[in-house]
Amino acid sequence: MSARECPALLIAAPASGQGKTTVTAALARLHSRQGRRVRVFKCGPDFLDPMVLARASGAPVYQLDLWMVGEAESRRLLWEAAGEADLILIEGVMGLFDGSPSAADLARRFGVPVLAVIDGSGMAQTFGALAHGMASFQPDLPFSGVLGNRLGSLRHGEILRDCLPPAIRWYGGLTRSAAVELPSRHLGLVQAEELADLDLRLDTAAEALGASSDVTLPAPVRFAAPQQVPAPTERPLAGVRIGVARDAAFAFLYQANLDLLGQLGAELRFFSPLADAALPALDSLYLPGGYPELHLERLAGNRSMLEAIRAHHAAGKPIHAECGGMLYLLRRLTDKDGASAELLGLLDGEATLQPRMSALALQAATLPEGILRGHTYHYSRLACDLPPLARGECPTYKRTAEAVYRLGRLTASYIHFYLPSSPLAAAALFRP
Repeated sequence: MSARECPALLIAAPASGQGKTTVTAALARLHSRQGRRVRVFKCGPDFLDPMVLARASGAPVYQLDLWMVGEAESRRLLWEAAGEADLILIEGVMGLFDGSPSAADLARRFGVPVLAVIDGSGMAQTFGALAHGMASFQPDLPFSGVLGNRLGSLRHGEILRDCLPPAIRWYGGLTRSAAVELPSRHLGLVQAEELADLDLRLDTAAEALGASSDVTLPAPVRFAAPQQVPAPTERPLAGVRIGVARDAAFAFLYQANLDLLGQLGAELRFFSPLADAALPALDSLYLPGGYPELHLERLAGNRSMLEAIRAHHAAGKPIHAECGGMLYLLRRLTDKDGASAELLGLLDGEATLQPRMSALALQAATLPEGILRGHTYHYSRLACDLPPLARGECPTYKRTAEAVYRLGRLTASYIHFYLPSSPLAAAALFRP
């Protein structure tokens, strides 16, 4: 296998909330509308941003992360994308240098130039100082240029452009506009499927970006070929029917997780705990994260679905639940306004939404099936007397150690697992 070349940018920012997703989505939609094939990746663990980016680009969005996904798999994903795309975009995570590994670490490892999105509201020449600092903080960082976001006017953008050092490219700017901003809630952006006007927002942002900047492709990046790995011949989940909850309450799913289960031989059957009266015919159950706290009345009121899942568990069939999926398993869940509902009751515990974030950390859990990596991010607090099977370990923030619970063939945790981190462990969780 030989190296491949493709234009690429990593869209970063000095902090969260600067508008990385809006700009990445605008770039993806802009180039897609010009007939280019755009592949978008998300740096680090995230579910909500990829939903928007997939709509903007018209292609599935995968994670890149040097710890959770691993360098070798990240390299393979980029190399494969370079073989089919005209442009690769990678949305960073948090601030450019935040975390370990950071978005800057990823850019440096694969030689992808950085486009920094900076919220320019209330700023003039200091914008240039901030851009200079980001470009020079790490001398070996492939830094390309900046884009001003939430500008007051076109003239404001010209002021910011003119204060940049000559070596930093101006990629244009977006003026402050409710027509392009993406609304958010406590876990991040509002889910793409909930935004009836999302395509209009994306088109409006793309047009505004195209009017303010040069839309020529960046220089090609050379992506080294991955080490050749023999294709897996084992299909330990061959013939296993896995029911996957997917609706407005349960949608936090890595595309890579679904791909892996299919590659292992499983047949995926999607269903809605909100709308469906019964489970499809299945052998195992996957309850991913999401927003069950926003749909308490409907979840509690769908009694036939609750009974079907209880019967599935009573029959000794596997259930794997993550974060919001685990909250669905509890005896009671209370939202941030104090409204509560009785849910499945398979885990004897209660959870309550908090006004502030309860946990955000990478996690690795050592289970009897193997070690799985992932992350945790939640606003709820759980009270459960069941002794944990294991606790997660964070490579950087040791105080966060999420419990993993097991009751028969039921496994539940706040941790969102990245299943390709251990395919055999993933297969064992779902194998009847």
